[in-house]
Amino acid sequence: MAEPIARIQYRRPPSRTDLFEQRVVHRNVQRIITFMPDTPLARTLRVDGRVILEPGSPVIWFTYPGRMHDVGVFHDAAGRFTGYYANILTPVVFHTALEWETTDLFLDVWLGSDGRLVLLDEAEFTLAVGNGWLDRSTAAAARAEADRLLAAGAAGEFPPPDVRDWTLERVLGMAGRAV
Repeated sequence: MAEPIARIQYRRPPSRTDLFEQRVVHRNVQRIITFMPDTPLARTLRVDGRVILEPGSPVIWFTYPGRMHDVGVFHDAAGRFTGYYANILTPVVFHTALEWETTDLFLDVWLGSDGRLVLLDEAEFTLAVGNGWLDRSTAAAARAEADRLLAAGAAGEFPPPDVRDWTLERVLGMAGRAV
């Protein structure tokens, strides 16, 4: 039996909305793990000149109900692990078990396969706050969440063990199994 497909509306202020369809490979009350085997990117993403994600790259996503972040396990197009990426976002709103939405809050935390921990997109965050796309309360909560993840990363506690346990090989080995 094929995995169910989750449809995720991902809002990016001020006016962009993307729809992502991802295979649900595991779910419980703490997290939903989805898989995007072929990421539809327009361009390669880099941190400090290093490729972190390319068009066609596989990504494993961890969505945590009630939390202000999700976590992606990133790979290059050849399937080589590049690192962990946390989007700071509004807690997911579930319309059904397979349809949900969230809003990007601009800040992201990157932990590369080389161990380098980086806060990303601060300029975009500052612009969003300055333009009123994020209110002060939401902006403060986003900054606090990013700071919390950075501190966890510095202490060796980000990503959590459940993320590290879900490798690309494990997800690919589950292909076609029910959740």
